[in-house]
Amino acid sequence: MRIVLVGPPGAGKGTQAAFLAKNLSIPHISTGDLFRANISQQTELGKLAKSYMDAGNLVPDEVTIGMAKDRMEKPDAENGFLLDGFPRNVSQAEALDEMLQSESMKLDAVLDLEVPEEEVVKRIAGRRICRKDSSHVFHVTYSRPKKEGVCDACGGELYQRDDDSEETVRKRLEVYHTQTEPIIDYYKAQGLVVTISALGKVEEVTARAMEALQSDEDGK
Repeated sequence: MRIVLVGPPGAGKGTQAAFLAKNLSIPHISTGDLFRANISQQTELGKLAKSYMDAGNLVPDEVTIGMAKDRMEKPDAENGFLLDGFPRNVSQAEALDEMLQSESMKLDAVLDLEVPEEEVVKRIAGRRICRKDSSHVFHVTYSRPKKEGVCDACGGELYQRDDDSEETVRKRLEVYHTQTEPIIDYYKAQGLVVTISALGKVEEVTARAMEALQSDEDGK
């Protein structure tokens, strides 16, 4: 299966992508990983992306598309892939369609993870990270430390990252609504969108997603 995963920040896309890719035996291709790999390997596209990022500019679509194309041409993606974080806007979605058509391939589904806006704000703005070890993550509602402001694992101070402040989260949601949400309508016109609720436990959302993808596949 060739799947695109969409959803607002805080929807749990990275977590779901990893589980779904494993269940479907296809590679999980995330833009974050693509950028990191290309930059660390100092590929031509990686150097180009880094020059834009170092200057504080957005990386142009054609660079992101080039990285995605290279990754999708690897042998492990021959029988499918799960794209996470790409396409991010309609022009990238159009470029992906052209790319797939040139290889006589097409997408099977676009999985839309739906989360109410206030839940997104609650999920992200409630995160607290340990200053000593950033892999220790707590939440003021869902995973509270035994002692407020102190990491259970190492006693380090817990803090809220600037990226996780409510103001920043609402700005990120605005960007999502204006840039990324329109791709849902773009793919709806092609009959590809499968929408599921991303509320509940991780395994419940994964089961919901697998069931929805299977029903969609059976219905085609």
